Amino acid sequence: MENNQNKVGVLLANLGTPEAPTAKAVKAFLGEFLHDKRVVDMTRWLWCPLLHGIILPVRSPKVAKLYESVWMEEGSPLMVYSKRQQAALEAKLNMPVELGMTYGSPSLKSGVEALTARGCEKILVFPLYPQYSRTTTAAIFDKLAKSLKQQPALPEFRFINHYYSEEDYIEALAQSVEAHWEQNGKPDMLVCSYHGIPKRYADNGDPYASHCEGTTSKLAARLNTDVPVKMTFQSRFGREEWLQPYTDKTLEVLPSEGIERLDIITPAFSVDCLETLEEIAEQNRDAFMEAGGKEYNYIPCLNDAPAHIEMMCHLVERHTKGW
Repeated sequence: MENNQNKVGVLLANLGTPEAPTAKAVKAFLGEFLHDKRVVDMTRWLWCPLLHGIILPVRSPKVAKLYESVWMEEGSPLMVYSKRQQAALEAKLNMPVELGMTYGSPSLKSGVEALTARGCEKILVFPLYPQYSRTTTAAIFDKLAKSLKQQPALPEFRFINHYYSEEDYIEALAQSVEAHWEQNGKPDMLVCSYHGIPKRYADNGDPYASHCEGTTSKLAARLNTDVPVKMTFQSRFGREEWLQPYTDKTLEVLPSEGIERLDIITPAFSVDCLETLEEIAEQNRDAFMEAGGKEYNYIPCLNDAPAHIEMMCHLVERHTKGW
């Protein structure tokens, strides 16, 4: 057991990823993900036959091919960058840091077990979602509670709810944009694309949309530029209305409005993954260029950039103060 005088550890939590870019692995991952009532709240007797009879058999092979197109030598981008964050954060904080995924491996439970094995009696759960949503942050809380139901003794927990307006987070985003502009010049517009959720969830009290608006407005204020900054929502699924404006539909009309050079950033994602590297960097680029755009640049997620790790350290230090 390592020296850990305050007996405090950090559980970095993210969504998760298939273990391989295969239909079988993707089916297992999507099955767990789309079974979560926080994500899809349809009546189970309606949803489950649809999920297992149509969605998983049809989508899994297609999604597996998309994963294959972005898979890195070390594995899934989400896992590769998450592990780099974990290692960098642990080195900087000098306290135990483990990974736990809401779906797939390593699980939230295994992350807690690894921390307790390292002597941690107090655990800060750090969801890597800047903007809170019932579909992401709350899903971590539910899954963690459920996974520990049979534990005879529990560590003490603290939970980071969100950090969408943290000064260090906005600064890290702004630095990534400014570094890109310094190298490539300024665009006609900067689009902030956030993962969408059903509009109904927001209407029923999920603060995600307002958090996204907060991040966008603070980033625009910090950049203090004549480049217009626009907010959109990506990755919608199913037929019901999701938060708008939709990223893909927006990019299809921007060239007709005189926007020929476009930069796009994804502030809801703490690490690059399928939704950023394939959907935004590839699919949406094609849509914009086919509509008449001249130049399209995807600005990567913060990943393990020094400014991002510094921000994470400050958050951990503040949330564990006095513990």
